[in-house]
Amino acid sequence: MYNKNDLMNDLKTIGINPHGAVLVHSSYKAIGDVDGRADTVLDALMEYMKAGLLVLPAHTWGHVRALTNPVYDVLYTPTCVGRMTEMFRKRAGVIRSLHPTHSLAAIGAAQGGLTAAELFEKEETINTPCGKGGAYWKLWEMDAQILMIGVNFSTNTFIHGCEEWDGAEGFISKSITDLYTINHEGQRLHTPQYRHDSHLGSAPFVKLEPEAIQKGILTLGQFGDATTRVMHMKPLREMVAAQFAQNPRYLNGY
Repeated sequence: MYNKNDLMNDLKTIGINPHGAVLVHSSYKAIGDVDGRADTVLDALMEYMKAGLLVLPAHTWGHVRALTNPVYDVLYTPTCVGRMTEMFRKRAGVIRSLHPTHSLAAIGAAQGGLTAAELFEKEETINTPCGKGGAYWKLWEMDAQILMIGVNFSTNTFIHGCEEWDGAEGFISKSITDLYTINHEGQRLHTPQYRHDSHLGSAPFVKLEPEAIQKGILTLGQFGDATTRVMHMKPLREMVAAQFAQNPRYLNGY
């Protein structure tokens, strides 16, 4: 059974910078038996990153839909991307962004980078899942690390950012969806979105993994029982952009 110190040692071994910014995608079940369960996993991540910026997805695209539920409430709408993300967003000191479908939750500040609050400034004005100037863009500007715990590239939302910024085709709807965000003060904001439109979603992203490993962009490791995938955003984007330059529909199929 793993404890908090075991997991913090794993974070050090796999090369997570405790003073930088890290975006974590995770599967709790993959980690194995942990004393204190998911709370201990979050304790380990938060303590290890206490001098940096810790970010987890708090996405709601599975809950917020035009016809059935067009309103995202930053305080009350649950995440749709795993148990730990829902627990994390409710923790003391954690703040959540106002993006209606692809919100993030964060705490802390990266050394020489942004605070969580600065990361999320004007996120309610972004009208695509990972638009330029939004939180994913700012994480890329900081060359944040991505830590994937027990999950593969099919959950790597940053690749959607690369699609938006680097000329990919066929994945964003050409029509806008009227959605609304209720902010921390209870105000209702109009936050329309051009939503993801590919029937394949992010499943094709796994085809990027072999190239990323071969080029030394992606390193594999261990966190508890889970296999980890660790990478920096800037070299990953450069690699993906080169693929789109050759074929803008590279990730539209297998």
